[in-house]
Amino acid sequence: MGSGVTYRHTNLYWIGVTFRHTNWDRMSRTDIHLALDRMLRSGTLTGIGCHVSTYILDRMPRSGTLTVWAAVHCSKIHDLQIRIRSGGHDYEGLSYISKTPFVVIDLRNLRSISIDTEKKTAWIQAGATIGEVYYRIAEKSKKLAFVAGVCPTVGVGGHFTGGGYGMMSRKFGTAADNIIDAKLIDANGRILDRKSMGEDLFWAIRGGGGTSFGLVISWKVKLLDIPEKVTMFKVPRTLKQNVTQLVYKWQHIADKVDDNLLLRLFLRSSKSPFKGGQRIVHALFKTMFVGGVNELLHEMQNRFPELGLVKEDCIEMSWIESILFFANFPRGTSLDVLLNWNTTNQGYYFKGKSDYVQQPISINGLEGIWKLFNQVDENSAELQFSPYGGKLSNISESETPFPHRAGNIFMIHYSVTWGEIKNSQKNIAWIQKLYEYMGKYVSKSPRAAYFNYRDLDLGVNNINGNTSYEQARIWGVKYFKNNFDRLVKIKTKFDPTNFFRNEQSIPPLSSEV
Repeated sequence: MGSGVTYRHTNLYWIGVTFRHTNWDRMSRTDIHLALDRMLRSGTLTGIGCHVSTYILDRMPRSGTLTVWAAVHCSKIHDLQIRIRSGGHDYEGLSYISKTPFVVIDLRNLRSISIDTEKKTAWIQAGATIGEVYYRIAEKSKKLAFVAGVCPTVGVGGHFTGGGYGMMSRKFGTAADNIIDAKLIDANGRILDRKSMGEDLFWAIRGGGGTSFGLVISWKVKLLDIPEKVTMFKVPRTLKQNVTQLVYKWQHIADKVDDNLLLRLFLRSSKSPFKGGQRIVHALFKTMFVGGVNELLHEMQNRFPELGLVKEDCIEMSWIESILFFANFPRGTSLDVLLNWNTTNQGYYFKGKSDYVQQPISINGLEGIWKLFNQVDENSAELQFSPYGGKLSNISESETPFPHRAGNIFMIHYSVTWGEIKNSQKNIAWIQKLYEYMGKYVSKSPRAAYFNYRDLDLGVNNINGNTSYEQARIWGVKYFKNNFDRLVKIKTKFDPTNFFRNEQSIPPLSSEV
């Protein structure tokens, strides 16, 4: 039947049921009805029966969407939480774990991508990865692109609903800013597009966390004009090479440089190779410029001569090659790697957090970060500074639920990874200590955070779904600022019983379930 069941018993009891794509379009109406009836009435849902009426057949297209609809429909009848998995990159695992019985709807086989180069648009199913989207666009055109994140195995289903900051966001805005239509299954089982869902719901799913409002099946995006060549560079520096002054100066120009320039900064530390030596702090200036090398050198000389960039540091390449460059694949790697779902490292533990910086961090503040880097045992602790400004500053905070616009110099992504579970407590304690230290240098009232870097430390809903507005607002305003109230009103209108819920979903004004 193309559906599988996974059972797992841990200290958190849960059941995951994965519905995968089936060739419904090749089956007769009667066969579809019988197949769905068997699937949903048999042991597929651990003995829970769910009769499939002609409602399904009368209202659903014959595609993988039918399977997804059936899963949503049956889950609602039996009041089972659903977890929607696209790429599986949720920082807190909310797309595939829960403390209550739940159903996983795995969208990985809903990954069709249809490119229209004449209209400069694309329809993208929610199970596709960012890498697949980039690859399929480049297949069709060398002068069209899309703006989204760096990691090619991230699924578009979650990335787009959280806003979608990307390499060209200073030039084109976020992924959500470039979405022009969507198809969604709502809490009443209706399949809606932009026209039928209305502008409120369409607004909410573009940065407000789509799994609060329904299950997005596909997105229509506008493709973006780019030159055939872009320019990239990676320039490393250490403390002995004046890193502190370079980072301090970077903060004053990163949001003000040409909109075509993303001057990203990575801060890391590693163990000294010498016995008893301190950790070494590294900075990596990693850049994409939408244009040629000579233009880039001119801009860098005017804005950031202290870095000492020279032509030999720079590489001109196609936009699609720049994706591999930013994702740290070796030069010459086949573009086919973008179609690989398994390129992400596995077998390690991870904790991430985020912040927004609106005033440059002082020299003393930076030196305090270096001291904290000396207290971590892992080689994989990192701070990533992602510049804002440009187009991001020209869009209103309320244009989409993603509110991080004018006034932000850069976003900080904190992360630490480790290899053994026994080291979890000390590494989580370290990143929390760093986050606490940074409080005086970042945005306040609220201390803002990026929804796609989900962090349950900010606050959680009640497990049973009975979450008050006041409780959810604790974490909600950090992700969405003043947009949180509008999201709650939309949730109340479209999902008043709070069917689509998780530990950080938008609650309706009355969320008794």
